[in-house]
Amino acid sequence: MRRLAIACLGLILFACQEQVDLPLATIDGTVVVIEGEWTNQPAFNEVQVSLAQNYFDTTSRTVIKDAEVNIVVPGTETIIPFIYVEASQSYRPVFDRMLAQVGTTYELQVAWQDNFYAARGLMLEPPILDSLTYQFEEERSFREEGYYVKAYGKIPFEDDNFYRIKIVENDTLLNDRDDYLLFDDTFGLSFFEEGLELNYAFEEEDRVRLVLFRLNEPVFDYFNQLVGLLFSDGGLFSPPPQNPDTNIVLVSGEDRPEGYFMVSPVITQNIFIEPEPEPEEQ
Repeated sequence: MRRLAIACLGLILFACQEQVDLPLATIDGTVVVIEGEWTNQPAFNEVQVSLAQNYFDTTSRTVIKDAEVNIVVPGTETIIPFIYVEASQSYRPVFDRMLAQVGTTYELQVAWQDNFYAARGLMLEPPILDSLTYQFEEERSFREEGYYVKAYGKIPFEDDNFYRIKIVENDTLLNDRDDYLLFDDTFGLSFFEEGLELNYAFEEEDRVRLVLFRLNEPVFDYFNQLVGLLFSDGGLFSPPPQNPDTNIVLVSGEDRPEGYFMVSPVITQNIFIEPEPEPEEQ
C-alpha cells in the first residue's frame, strides 16, 4: 500500500510540472553596438560597429560599413581617422604609426546616420611582465593532465588596478566564456610576483602567447558583467539577461548605443612547450 502511495505521489508531482518560458524584452528600435580598442600595439587597434540582435537571435550580425569613425585627443587638434576594412569587417586606423601614448586621454567618435556617439579612455602605464614558465602536472580532480603555464611579473600601482589576460594557443585566440581572465587588486596583487598560473592544460610543442591589458574601471566592469551574462543558465532563479553597462554615450540622435571603448597598454609574452627528451637506450 505504501509503495502504491509513493508511486501515485510521484505521478501527481510529474503531472504538475510545467515548462515556464519567461518573456524576454525584445529590441525596440535600432541599437548600435560599438566595440573599440585603442592601444600601443597596431594589431589590436580597431573599431567594430554593428546592430544589436535579440537574445535568442541566431542569424549573423549586421555590420555597419558606412559609419564615420575617428579617435581624437580632447583639447588638441589631433584626429586619428579610421577606415572600414572588409577583410576584418571593422574600422582600422588610416595611419598605423599613430598609437596610444601613456597619460593621454582619447575620445572615440562614431557618426552613423543621424546619430553621434562618443566614449573616453585614459592610457595607463603598463605593468611589468617578467617571464612565463611551465611545468607538467599529473591528472587530478577537476584538473586535466598537461603542462601548466605560470606568469611572473609586478604591478607597482596603487590605483587603477584592473586587468585582463588573453591567451593565444598555436595562433588561435581562446575566446570561450571561460577564457575571460579578469583580475583586480581586491585580494592584493602579490600572487602575480609569486606566479599567476593559467588554468589551461597545454601539450608538448604548443606555442602559448599571453596578452596582458590594463583597463580603465568602466571597461573592466563591462567585461565582468559580460561574463555574468555568458554564465547565466536562463533558469527560473537566474536574473533576466541584460546588456553590460556601456561607457559609450549617445551625444545626439535617437538610436542608443551598446558596447565599449577600451584604451589600454598591451604586453605580450611567448613560450614554447619543449618536447620531453627521449630516454636513452641502455
